[in-house]
Amino acid sequence: MPIDIKSSFAFDLEEPTDVLLQFEAAMIPEQQLSDISTQMSAAEHVARVPAQDSIGDRLWVRAQGSFEVEYTATAEIKRQLADLASLGAVDPHDMPGEVVPYLFASRYCPAQKFQYFADAEFGDLRGGERIAAMADWVAERFTYEPGSSTADTTALDSLVERRGICRDYAHVMVTLARASTIPARYVSCYAPGVTPPDFHAVAEVFLADPELGGGTWQLVDATRMAEPANTVKIGVGRDAADVSFLTSFGPTQFRESKVEVTHREA
Repeated sequence: MPIDIKSSFAFDLEEPTDVLLQFEAAMIPEQQLSDISTQMSAAEHVARVPAQDSIGDRLWVRAQGSFEVEYTATAEIKRQLADLASLGAVDPHDMPGEVVPYLFASRYCPAQKFQYFADAEFGDLRGGERIAAMADWVAERFTYEPGSSTADTTALDSLVERRGICRDYAHVMVTLARASTIPARYVSCYAPGVTPPDFHAVAEVFLADPELGGGTWQLVDATRMAEPANTVKIGVGRDAADVSFLTSFGPTQFRESKVEVTHREA
């Protein structure tokens, strides 16, 4: 079923400033896009560059003053879907090189500090069964609370406080997976059913492919708001720092954002 996306945001730049934007749905085989429109304020310079793992694009913008962005698109999802608990683990020595960085700790995901906890809590489980149990654990014990975290909140902070927003849930899932020697990355996305409507974040884990052998990336959302079959990827990264929809390299005043994601009636 087609998914219609509308997003917009605005910010002010006090002086000529470089800004890196990532807000467009990624044009990748697992999601087919149509009716795409990107409208932005006039800028001194705009350049499109590949994003992390060549999933989606980033836009370099150099501008001053008020800057507004409006984006619309329609997506149809074609990705491989599987029951997480049925998928096995990929042994480290069988992992392709491109997934290895997603085993390591990153700015918001201190995986090494989670190893004892992950083994103590989920040590009798492996692979997708372990991931599914972790997602259930987070969903049951965390409270979704807007405003409860900041741009400095790490997965360790969230584990202690047991609350946060989608960003924090995704960081905890990514960190628990990496602590279990399962590659995991942070996914910025659009999805219907997100409350309040906004740019969303989920985790993605690398597990054994039941059909083709090797490995497969599978989405998992511990907030339980986004279904993999309805999730439209914007980009991926080690954590939120890699896929922020707006990264400014100078003084910036963020004004507002609005996101609408809906299923189109058949």
